[in-house]
Amino acid sequence: MPKLLHMICSPRAQSESAAAGRMFVERFCETHVDWDIDEMDLWREPLPEFVGPILDAKYARIDGRNFSNAERDAFAVAERLALRLALAERVVISTPMWNFSIPYKLKQWIDVISQPGLTFRFDPAIGYLPLLSDRPTLVIMASGSDFITGMNRGRVDMATPYLREALRFIGIRSVQFVPIGPTTGPAEPIRTARNGVHRRLGELAARF
Repeated sequence: MPKLLHMICSPRAQSESAAAGRMFVERFCETHVDWDIDEMDLWREPLPEFVGPILDAKYARIDGRNFSNAERDAFAVAERLALRLALAERVVISTPMWNFSIPYKLKQWIDVISQPGLTFRFDPAIGYLPLLSDRPTLVIMASGSDFITGMNRGRVDMATPYLREALRFIGIRSVQFVPIGPTTGPAEPIRTARNGVHRRLGELAARF
């Protein structure tokens, strides 16, 4: 059964990114009835702190050393998280923009799965090479500012280029970004932005 991985990156169930992500997945299921949905809430998922044995395991890989028992157990957690991504034919990431970039839980997930020999490798003659296959990926990103029309209120979007590069580094290049904004301020612009994005997402869901 093909699988869609939906990564929920907001701690607020009622947030604009979470609501848009749920709506997209619901529409997707209407036209992809035989697909399995793997929902990963990064605020409820037990992500390991990147310190101690898991950090040591990364450098054991880099140095070509065998794992200790503690390193092997810690690295197995990263393997399980990366496997959920590797097994998904489609990926949806619904996230807010925090302080110009991404929530720290999403960054933590990226740091945990971006491991040598797991999602990338290094060839001295060529450089860094991804180990995951490409797959259609949708990033739904909500922000207080409006990055669609350019009314960004002096804010800078560092989340989009970072996510695009972090995903490309491990092999995922077919990434489409759908921004939602503004999500703060007067009610009418927020409602207009939300309705427009939800219509667009509904159309995308059928062919994703």
